[in-house]
Amino acid sequence: MSIEVKICGLDRAESVDTAVSFGADYVGFVFYPPSPRNLSAADAAPLIARVPETVSRVGLFVDPTDAEIEAVLEKSELDLIQLHGAETPARLQEIKQLTSVPAMKVIKLASQDDLAGAVEYYDSADRLLFDAKPPTEMTNALPGGNALVFDWELLRDAKIPLPWMLAGGLTSENLAEAVAISGAIAIDVSSGVEDSPGVKNLTRIEEFLTAAKS
Repeated sequence: MSIEVKICGLDRAESVDTAVSFGADYVGFVFYPPSPRNLSAADAAPLIARVPETVSRVGLFVDPTDAEIEAVLEKSELDLIQLHGAETPARLQEIKQLTSVPAMKVIKLASQDDLAGAVEYYDSADRLLFDAKPPTEMTNALPGGNALVFDWELLRDAKIPLPWMLAGGLTSENLAEAVAISGAIAIDVSSGVEDSPGVKNLTRIEEFLTAAKS
């Protein structure tokens, strides 16, 4: 079974081109200054312009202001806005009205209670993304891209009425198991195709996409 793949945190032309060439369905660009994958609106524009219309362009934001989103959209067209912070359902609606762009809300999981919290976004989000919730003792944790795996059993047989993606510590080695357990048909990877935080490995991008498409 072939699954949809999003390669996130791209910041170089060659990594964008590799992701597109080997069949990525989505490519993600990070607009969050504390992240090692962060891009300015100006730096992201030529990279986003390289992406063909057949591939969805995703902008990742963390509790953004209207001005921060508008600065990106003034220079680039996005197909999906990924919200990785503490945005409320009402804030999602505001952002969608402001931008006329669909929104994907990230839900961070460590327990069944966290999964239950996704319900409040069913009426405001267009998609959901399930990622690992960093443990409280983890220092300098990012909102995402921490190379952490959560218990995929939390999603087995879950009745989720929205399209959703699986993220969190995925690699070409554990991908098949993650999909088999969680039932995901769309996945998101960032740290799993890197040599170090923010440094994409072109061979790993190719291997991950090849594994996913097989």
